[in-house]
Amino acid sequence: MRFIQIIEYRTSRIDEFNALLDSWVEKNAGNRLASRALQTRDRDGDNVYLDIVEFPSYEVAMANSDRPETAEFAARVAALCDGPPVFRNLDLLEERTFQD
Repeated sequence: MRFIQIIEYRTSRIDEFNALLDSWVEKNAGNRLASRALQTRDRDGDNVYLDIVEFPSYEVAMANSDRPETAEFAARVAALCDGPPVFRNLDLLEERTFQD
């Protein structure tokens, strides 16, 4: 079953956050476990962002969390955030596409 993790965080340093993310993506080419990721900004909250990350399964997501590269990245981005992130762990039950 596909798995989605939503990570909500607040930062006034989004450019630095994204530079670090770009560096991590490049450094881990060929070794990333996520299927896709979306970065969103909350229109109603100042400096509030939500990343939506999809994995093939919960087990793959947890394997990703256990990787030293992930722990190092998480520590570095935490230093750029204005408080701890909030995680939501979701099993994807159904997907619908509404394009004609």
